Amino acid sequence: MTLWAIVPVKPLRRGKSRLAGTLSEDERAELNQKLLEQTLTTLSGLKELDQVLVVSRDPQALTIAREHGAKTIQEDGAPHLNTALTRATVLAKVKSIQGVLILPADLPLLTKDDVLTLIDKATKPPVVVIAPDRHKTGTNALLMFPPGLIDYEFGDDSFQKHSELAKQANVRLEVVELPSLALDVDVPEDLEIVKKMEMNRA
Repeated sequence: MTLWAIVPVKPLRRGKSRLAGTLSEDERAELNQKLLEQTLTTLSGLKELDQVLVVSRDPQALTIAREHGAKTIQEDGAPHLNTALTRATVLAKVKSIQGVLILPADLPLLTKDDVLTLIDKATKPPVVVIAPDRHKTGTNALLMFPPGLIDYEFGDDSFQKHSELAKQANVRLEVVELPSLALDVDVPEDLEIVKKMEMNRA
């Protein structure tokens, strides 16, 4: 079973704009870089992943990715997450990769065990595995065996949209709900939750 992890990354200095009232631009850029490095470190140690592929318009993010042993795709034209992910998935299919895991780079509590849990759910393809965010509206991880089973619908209500697409495609749908996968960093409240959970872990 060959599996690629595809990590989409917004420009480091522009991401997390909803934290602008809490963090300065430099602080947001530092946070985004830390989250990216943390994600890449987690993924690079997993033998179950044949390749980590980072997709971004940001040259700095792509440089960081290569430093961590990841392959990179430079986005061009108007930025659109779903289009960029579709292009990366086409590349995976051309390379005869059997599965793709879409994992955004803003999951501060992500662990190797979380990724292994997602992979474990992907037996007996065709299958779509989804990890929703804590509000059960967004998609924090999306795994497909084989690639391209459904279109990407990241954005508003993506969890429901991806679930419906899997059902329409008549493939098995697995939903993985883990606190560490459910928490992404978008608003100040998320930062506070991260701090509390990290304190509880310590």
